[in-house]
Amino acid sequence: MVYQKIKMIHVFIIILVVSCLCLIISKMNSTEICIFCIRKEGPIFFKKYGGNFLQLPDIDCRKNPPFLVVMVTSSHNQIKARMAIRETWGKERIVQGKRIITYFLLGITNSKDDNVVTQESQKYRDIIQKDFLDVYFNLTLKTMMGIEWVHHFCPQSDFVMKTDSDMFVNVYYLTDLLIRKNRTTRFFTGFLKTNEFPIRKIFNKWYVSYYEYPWEKYPPFCSGTGYVFSSDIASEVYNVSEKVPFIKLEDVFMGLCLAELKIHLEELHSEQTFFPDGLKFSTCRFKKIVTCHFVKPKNLLIYWKALERSLDEKCPAV
Repeated sequence: MVYQKIKMIHVFIIILVVSCLCLIISKMNSTEICIFCIRKEGPIFFKKYGGNFLQLPDIDCRKNPPFLVVMVTSSHNQIKARMAIRETWGKERIVQGKRIITYFLLGITNSKDDNVVTQESQKYRDIIQKDFLDVYFNLTLKTMMGIEWVHHFCPQSDFVMKTDSDMFVNVYYLTDLLIRKNRTTRFFTGFLKTNEFPIRKIFNKWYVSYYEYPWEKYPPFCSGTGYVFSSDIASEVYNVSEKVPFIKLEDVFMGLCLAELKIHLEELHSEQTFFPDGLKFSTCRFKKIVTCHFVKPKNLLIYWKALERSLDEKCPAV
């Protein structure tokens, strides 16, 4: 009898703790995470001019403006991924006479890892870093840091790409498609998501509370695994960012900014070229894609070598 009572008390305590945790999470909003946000009536709003740049790449875009700046969201423990990217599609190169450069976006951890990143930045000069906490729910801050960098330091570039560190990016085909598209202003493309709704299940990775986002549907946006835009959009998004609700899902936040700016998403090609759900590798298939998700560093090195060996080879017609 005593054992049953103790067991019931334990169960009650567990239920109480879980209930409290659920309540805390449901009440949490982006200001608990985003230290560069401001509270207005209703949802949270992004605040510009927040934080200081700790690391900046070694480039003067006024002297030698790149055609494409690729910004890769990364974290401190993804050194293998960064090294693989530096050896493959992230290596600075000229494609069809167009200069392409790649930079990594990071926050801080308040640990010894920050010193390692500082040393890495000094060696490779390809890291952009600010003093916000580097956690998943600050991905919007990380992306906006990249947008701010383009706005202030590299508006002379033609295009900007935002992607992740577990991606294969075919910069050869991307450059070719951008040249053929012949669009230089108010152009935004990627894997289009035009019918997405907020996830209200509290333990889901992409859960968004009604407090953060009270509306029933998201505006059109592109998958955060990889999207490309003309560089003028960087300044437009940066300037309008305080006017739209801040949300921890960076691709949705970009969609909100684009909706405010009345910029419409466009397909890059009549065939699908962005693959946020991954794709089985074949050399001929990867010659005609822009991005593929879920690629590990070891495989990235293999795929890239195979791609570069086959650049001058013709593939059979499908």
